[in-house]
Amino acid sequence: MQIYRDVDVDSSILEGKRISVLGYGSQGRAQALCLRDSGVDVTVGVRRDGESWKAAQKDGLRVTDIADAVKGADIVMMLLPDEVQGGVYKELVEPNLKSGAALEFAHGFAITFGTIVPPKDVDVIMVAPKGPGNMIRMIFEEGFGVPAIFSIHQDSTGKARDIVLALCKKMGFTRPGVFEESFRNECHTDLFGEQAVLCGGITELIKKAFEVLVEAGYPPEMAYFEVLHETKLVVDLINRGGLSYMWREVSNTAEYGGLTRRSRIVTEDSKEEMRKILKEIQDGTFSNQWISEFDGGMVNMRKMEKDEEGLLVEKVGKEIRREFFNRE
Repeated sequence: MQIYRDVDVDSSILEGKRISVLGYGSQGRAQALCLRDSGVDVTVGVRRDGESWKAAQKDGLRVTDIADAVKGADIVMMLLPDEVQGGVYKELVEPNLKSGAALEFAHGFAITFGTIVPPKDVDVIMVAPKGPGNMIRMIFEEGFGVPAIFSIHQDSTGKARDIVLALCKKMGFTRPGVFEESFRNECHTDLFGEQAVLCGGITELIKKAFEVLVEAGYPPEMAYFEVLHETKLVVDLINRGGLSYMWREVSNTAEYGGLTRRSRIVTEDSKEEMRKILKEIQDGTFSNQWISEFDGGMVNMRKMEKDEEGLLVEKVGKEIRREFFNRE
């Protein structure tokens, strides 16, 4: 793996370039502000007079509607949600995208699953930061950056590599380092990580463990602290130094109990289900289901969200966060 850092990148290729950031959510806001603060000519493209429009104006950025933002732009950054990118691209981006421009993404979903098929006369690149927008912005303001993956799907101009690395540098990502991967690999691994561990696996593990303790007669508040609150503390140790570092930092009792019992919780059957989840990502089953869910008004997802909000672990957690940490 080759890692590119500040010293390896000449960002002068962006001088005089017009960059349009489409979308002003978590990633859009962070990346637009970092680019602006690095001296780049940035325009934000969003729905006229909506909440994002007002937020970008408040942050002192130039704002216009999406079609106007794309017209004449040298780099168009697609930082809208995955589920809306295809429709917005077809209606507003494709008719206004100039030949020789660079179309940039922060995630490989649209290109990997074909919800966007760019013309042959543009560069298609990706900068996928390894962190949420608020973290990207905070670390940039501290003078550093988060690592990132970059990809080149289509190099029409012969300058795609220089452009994508320059964007990485201007947003602070080459301070810790960036490395190259394909759109496909980034997309598949990102979706799998979210579903199997980060958002899907860990939440179900917390829910089930909480239920076991409460059903056995233990106070919900104690269950919350043990299986949810302390999760972050342990994950922070793993993030800092890996699994072995975490084992050294926790008690001997915790280490022995964890090492001898963990495979009874996440079993070979669990691993087999992970393989099935990965296959559903690879063959397009998940992407088709998700686009269908979005097209249908996300009725099923909204119901699942409401069900989640009604869980005892959520009600107890809200009370604890208010009483102990002065937050909702």
